[in-house]
Amino acid sequence: MKVMKFGGTSVGTPERMKSVASLLTNSGEQVFVVLSAMSGTTNSLVEISNYLYKKNPEKANEVIDSLEKAYMQHVDNLYSTEEYRNTTRDFLREEFDYLRSFTTELFTSFEEKNIVAQGEIISTNMVVNYMKENGFDVVLLSALDFMRTDKNEEPDSTYIHDKLNVIMDKEAGHQVYVTQGFICRNAYGEIDNLRRGGSDYSASLIGAAIDAEEIQIWTDIDGMHNNDPRIVEKTEAISQLHFEEAAELAYFGAKILHPTCIQPAKHAGIPVRLKNTMQPEAPGTIINSEKVKGKIKAVAVKDNITAIKVKSSRMLLATGFLRKVFETFEGYQTAIDMVATSEVGVSMSIDNDVHLNEIVDELKKYGTVTVDTGMCIVCVVGDLDWNNVGFETMATEVMKNIPVRMISYGGSNYNISFLIRETDKKQALQSLSDTLFYK
Repeated sequence: MKVMKFGGTSVGTPERMKSVASLLTNSGEQVFVVLSAMSGTTNSLVEISNYLYKKNPEKANEVIDSLEKAYMQHVDNLYSTEEYRNTTRDFLREEFDYLRSFTTELFTSFEEKNIVAQGEIISTNMVVNYMKENGFDVVLLSALDFMRTDKNEEPDSTYIHDKLNVIMDKEAGHQVYVTQGFICRNAYGEIDNLRRGGSDYSASLIGAAIDAEEIQIWTDIDGMHNNDPRIVEKTEAISQLHFEEAAELAYFGAKILHPTCIQPAKHAGIPVRLKNTMQPEAPGTIINSEKVKGKIKAVAVKDNITAIKVKSSRMLLATGFLRKVFETFEGYQTAIDMVATSEVGVSMSIDNDVHLNEIVDELKKYGTVTVDTGMCIVCVVGDLDWNNVGFETMATEVMKNIPVRMISYGGSNYNISFLIRETDKKQALQSLSDTLFYK
């Protein structure tokens, strides 16, 4: 069985819902489908929640009414029989009445998560109703019955495996299984969500739980590209990536995939394929455990980076200096991307500056602190094992005319990263593409 995840744009209109249904049934294979909310819906649900936090139920109801009207129009375009139009309208009325019920209650984060979860619940019901109308063998499984996080807010893999396989045994023999991405229950049984990676994470966890043949992530672009197509003139889809290469690219800016969703598939040894709903015939990108020796695969960029340098003569031969510096960041739950050390200082980069002022104030206890904003990290990914003599030089040579604040190499066998000004980003990405891929 293959797991197939479709994002919000893939089910963003009635026409695209029909295309997804056709794709599922024409494959002739048994598939487990994970669906996101229709594009734009989650934003509207978050907007409703924000109004309720601000004790403005009138504005919240306006957004609910507008969203309901849009969905009722989708019903007319999606279904061809009055039976399924009426069934889906009744379902939608119940859903939007449920949303309205929150406008009269005390509003907390618990209620917000309930509201946000309705986007996936609506999209899955609409697609399943359409498939049933057209005579397809499909069953809807609620993610809330098997997807759960533990007390550390991490997926409870054992629980997911055991509960889902019991459900699959009871519902054996169907051609298409459909469930919601992103949503789950927490360790206390409350409705929650996976946050990081959302529906991609759901698909990977499900694939690992049912020992799928392959996990497919369907979006609106044809795989992971060798550079950012929004910035660089010429890019191409990468045919194959190692799990670690894909995780590096995802972490350092490739938006098509979240780094967390790779891990369950990697641990289970299940390949992940990135496909394009608009061009289903395109091969896309396959992510697996195969290593291609001596090849640089792609470049990615991570924006909104801040560099912090702590310089202190007291650091020389002093034990515990780095521990104190890193504990400062840990205390404010701020992750560090890159690190470079010398005898008298340490430089770090972060992508979350919410607590920057507090962090800088504390770091001043240990030395002189310098902050550089408006930076970005350019990451070159491929077979960059240190035994491959000269490979890191290929990347650094391209950057010879661009001021580089920091370089990270050796922490991974798969990447070399450069911290540069955002104003130099376009030149850096284009030069790397021209030299590494099209020379």
